[in-house]
Amino acid sequence: MKRDVPLLLKAHNPKLYLFLIVLLSLAFCETKAAEPLRWAADAESNAPFIFQDPKQPTNLIGFEIEIMQLISKELGRRSQFVQNQWDGLIPGLARKNYDIAINGLEITDDRRNEVFFSKPYYITSEQIIVRMDNSNIASMKDLKGKQVGVLKYSLAERILNAEGGINILSYEGETNAFEDLKNGRTEAVLVDSPIALYYVGWNKELKSVGDPVGEIYYGIAISKDNPELLAQINSALDVISKNGSLRKVLDRWKLWNAMMAIYLEDRTPSTAEPVMYNQYVESQSTNLSLGGKIMRYVNFLPLLGKGALMTLEITILSMLLAIVVGLMLAIVRVYFPKPFCTLATIYIEAIRGTPLLIQLFFIFYALPTIGIKLSPFLAAILGLGLNYAAYEAENYRAGLSGVHSGQMEAALSLGMRRRHALKLVILPQAFRIVIPPVTNDFISLLKDSSLVSVITMVELTKVYGQLASTYYDYIGTGIIVAAIYLLLGLPFVKLSKMAEKRLAIEKIKTD
Repeated sequence: MKRDVPLLLKAHNPKLYLFLIVLLSLAFCETKAAEPLRWAADAESNAPFIFQDPKQPTNLIGFEIEIMQLISKELGRRSQFVQNQWDGLIPGLARKNYDIAINGLEITDDRRNEVFFSKPYYITSEQIIVRMDNSNIASMKDLKGKQVGVLKYSLAERILNAEGGINILSYEGETNAFEDLKNGRTEAVLVDSPIALYYVGWNKELKSVGDPVGEIYYGIAISKDNPELLAQINSALDVISKNGSLRKVLDRWKLWNAMMAIYLEDRTPSTAEPVMYNQYVESQSTNLSLGGKIMRYVNFLPLLGKGALMTLEITILSMLLAIVVGLMLAIVRVYFPKPFCTLATIYIEAIRGTPLLIQLFFIFYALPTIGIKLSPFLAAILGLGLNYAAYEAENYRAGLSGVHSGQMEAALSLGMRRRHALKLVILPQAFRIVIPPVTNDFISLLKDSSLVSVITMVELTKVYGQLASTYYDYIGTGIIVAAIYLLLGLPFVKLSKMAEKRLAIEKIKTD
């Protein structure tokens, strides 16, 4: 008996196709909505942008975090923070490490040539900061001939350069500039007004002077490959501006100002309590007892432990790569024909003659332009490993040269092939010679691993910077971090001594 096929399932049924299209569209929209909105900033950027919560160091807080939460909610996407060095935020967008960057990025013409900028989410100005006892500086013209601190690559730095006649000292972070100002190394600092509010307003050693300087427009940076996301971000900013959510955030952080009132057409006076500003000031102005400081350092341990593990992992993997590549280079240089020896020599001298920092930047930021895109972790290992391979090659070359040439001749006369003689006779003796310098290089690599923070890696030194800038505690936190580095290196020094003792050719006994 012939069974009837339901109308919906008949071939070439338009209703079926329409149903499938709607279903696939809904699934696609759900997938897009489920994708996190990856936004980048530097957690060492200080208050009030993004920084460690003074009450709970493992938490990040800041007015930009709250703005990103509002925007993500409007877009129906989960907010996902990505750590990135401040001066590398724009290049990171080009590498597609994240979707957007928001971290007090001033909207400037040169940056607009590289990325899209959203509508401003905050407008402010620059402020001159001096020591409390300074009465010689009251305006920009008084900065002529003075040493003035400024954040590297910031709009403040450009303003000072345009002014001319000012000795500019650039810093990785504003807190370092304030420390030098307090210590008398500089005579003034020019910073964004929010930084001045949070780091000077309560500080009895520093003060703000003169009128606000210029106008700063903070915008969210977006890759030029993603105009659709730009439109979505601008739409979300419009919504949170009109419904008052943006102002609530700014009021909480005591950042509402006359410029924002004009920009958002909201002239109503602020009545909300600046809760987050008050909490921050309280945390900075409270004199902790010894027990309180100890408890604070104990709270640091999870973050420091995580950073230490990352440092150790990078160091070990980089050193293994350096040993393998360095040994190959040494063998090529000593035993291979001249053309190969020349190539190995060129590599060794080129790597040793250029800074490691430049090499890391090249691997992470330049290689993607020719289609080679590496993760930050892999780029860190490759950069450190290939750099130290050049130094290890020289260690091994010295070790190979330290083995008497008669050893190879004797092995060959016994009928051994050259590669077997090298493996079984020459290399074991060379290893005995190079153990001390290789151990020294491992300790150096452990310390040099701190440079990988410039390519978005959060290792021990980066964590130290984040904590120290939040709590203004460079001494106590620095001692703890130094002790961790020492503890990380000691086991390998011990293992090296054990290996030296075990592989020693002669044991000299002394009474």
